[in-house]
Amino acid sequence: MSEQVEEDIRKIETGIPGFDHVSMGGVPVNRLTLISGTAGSAKTVFACQYLAAGIEQFDESGVFVTFEETPDDIRKNMASFGWDIRRWEADGKWLFVDASPDPLHETNVLRHFDFGALIARIEHALGRISATRLAIDSIGAVLNRFADSAAVRHELFRIGRALRELGVTPILTAERGGDHGPISRFGIEEFVADNVVIFRNVLEEEARRRTVEILKYRGTNHRKGEFPFTISCDEGVVIIPLSAIELRQRSSSTRMESGNDGLDQMCGGGFFRDSVVLVSGATGTGKTLMVTEFLGGGAQRGEKCLLFALEESRQQLFRNAKGWGADFAEMERSGLLKVICEYPESASLEDHLLHIKRLISEYRPDRIAVDSLSALARISTLKGFREFVIALTSFVKHEEVAALLTSTTPSLMGGSSVTEAHISSITDSIVLLRYVEMQGEMHRGIAVLKMRGSNHDKQIREFAIDSGGMQIGAPFRSVTGILSGQPVHIEPSTNQRLDEMFEPVPTD
Repeated sequence: MSEQVEEDIRKIETGIPGFDHVSMGGVPVNRLTLISGTAGSAKTVFACQYLAAGIEQFDESGVFVTFEETPDDIRKNMASFGWDIRRWEADGKWLFVDASPDPLHETNVLRHFDFGALIARIEHALGRISATRLAIDSIGAVLNRFADSAAVRHELFRIGRALRELGVTPILTAERGGDHGPISRFGIEEFVADNVVIFRNVLEEEARRRTVEILKYRGTNHRKGEFPFTISCDEGVVIIPLSAIELRQRSSSTRMESGNDGLDQMCGGGFFRDSVVLVSGATGTGKTLMVTEFLGGGAQRGEKCLLFALEESRQQLFRNAKGWGADFAEMERSGLLKVICEYPESASLEDHLLHIKRLISEYRPDRIAVDSLSALARISTLKGFREFVIALTSFVKHEEVAALLTSTTPSLMGGSSVTEAHISSITDSIVLLRYVEMQGEMHRGIAVLKMRGSNHDKQIREFAIDSGGMQIGAPFRSVTGILSGQPVHIEPSTNQRLDEMFEPVPTD
């Protein structure tokens, strides 16, 4: 019986990036969908985008009923997303029903409001352009005019019944007092609507994070939980559902050079072609040098490389690379390198993700590097940061791009790192860089902690940095506690010293 009901409820695609995946097909046809959220949560943008996507992607006309902003304000505000509402109006694809208040006239629609007259105007507008989509923004402006909750409930049922009879697929926006707590201002709207979608714009740890949640989809299924989204200047609302990530990426057995011969030997012959490598270490241990060698090695083999630098300027990166023997300027001139330098605070984490994905799709690199993830972690919550890393790594794997991501440990001697933020399991390989104090001198150590699908060197090796880059040497023999950030020098025993001085005599 439930399967039959599911089949009878048809959905139409909204065309809004990510929402059709979260809603498992779009919004149910001829059923009232309530979009509830606080001020600034993107309700009006979503309502306009619902009509705009219908026109641009599916050749479906739409009617927009406005109770607050004037049509002219909406035209101007939505033009920033590239939506030419005036042209659509001229083409008979978009029609406004203006119920916005006019404070200069006593006879405005809100002071003498009649829902019957409004429904007649909507019906006329729908028939005039043969519209199949309807957006009403926002019902709260009208409901404020009614004296009690009983009247509000009566009028809401009246609206819902009338809209169903019109044979369109409507969405209705409504305000709520906070991002958590009551779903709507009057506490009635969510019970009248068939479907309820909540938009949030929560302030967490001094950073705003937008999410969308489908609370109710009467008679049909949807994906559960909150999903992050952003507002893109050229796309509008873009939802980033982690549930869209599928573990179907192909795995390559082809090796690629890291750009450093010593590291390739430690990794059993280099990284895999489609691997995601995390390099973790304190500031100054050589993370950016590893990025430079990784990109330089790719360029030497004619591979296109993309670098997202979030802590150093372009001039500083190019100067340092030159000192290590890599000419970033020449690599750019030859079309083998693109460098993007941005401060993390310049955009939200979701905006950074969309920017990275867009550049990868346009530039089509063979290798990418992000230096560093720790810079992005400071503008987000731990949950949001983990979702970002999951989305990024899954995308580069799907695109079969090799990625090297760096992370800075909070302590100079190592110890706890970003791997404790539960992203170590997401990456294919982990390379640790550490400072090691030995008898009053500071040394550097490197270790391959993990490498999926391959054997690797289990030893912690000393390395030096000179004009030729990273020079990896012999393992540390008399030091323990390096990875924990508490290196301890151990004096060798007499037998060990003798073994090191004399080679054993071969026996027959």
